[in-house]
Amino acid sequence: MPASEPTIIATSMGFFRGGRGPYDLRPSPVFELAAELAEAGPQPRVCYLGQAVGDQPTSLAAVYSAFTDTRFRLSHLALFPMPNVEDVRAHLLAQDVIWVDGGSVANLVAVWRVHGLDEILHECWQAGVVLAGVSAGSICWHVGGATDSFGLRLRGFTEALAWLPYGNGVHYDSEGQRRPLMHELVGDGTLPTSHCTDDGVGLVYRGTRLVEAIADREGVSAYEVSRGADGSVREAVIAPRRLG
Repeated sequence: MPASEPTIIATSMGFFRGGRGPYDLRPSPVFELAAELAEAGPQPRVCYLGQAVGDQPTSLAAVYSAFTDTRFRLSHLALFPMPNVEDVRAHLLAQDVIWVDGGSVANLVAVWRVHGLDEILHECWQAGVVLAGVSAGSICWHVGGATDSFGLRLRGFTEALAWLPYGNGVHYDSEGQRRPLMHELVGDGTLPTSHCTDDGVGLVYRGTRLVEAIADREGVSAYEVSRGADGSVREAVIAPRRLG
């Protein structure tokens, strides 16, 4: 069964790293939450999208390895050098969860638009497939956010899909440029009110409503950054629910 209403999980989380290098991964509890919200059966279908890193084979292999011996049925959609499935729309609509990896959000949405994937994903969202992702896979659903898509110095990005009428800040506690730039972008009106996440935190939207923040560890938070009538920037903590 599909989710009872359109659902997005936008995060700075996704996989725990093991001790055998950067590609030693295991899924965090966010995938169980996504499956629950999708009202999936005993073998939830998850499709991985890695266009933000150019569909790198190493990332793809790491994600498949992470789901070995789990209850999830993993597939992937690649667009480099061409789609790897004959009917992209049918494949994505058959999923319970679509997970979008991090990387360049600017490249991600540009490639999606060229292939018409933005329209297909919107149809999936409305049909009850849970859309989820980390970093670029979080910003993409919003108006925009702070990104390193254009270089090491973070810049504002406002060409995301904008299905969620907010800005989005990721890696809020682990990368020093993130918080001040999000405050600047909201303060000067480049971005609307924005929802931001520390590493290990996610945001759950039903329709366009933010219904809760979630976390896979202690000591982290989500935040709402807004602009006051006097032009000042305000940051309010959104306490997350700890996932099991």
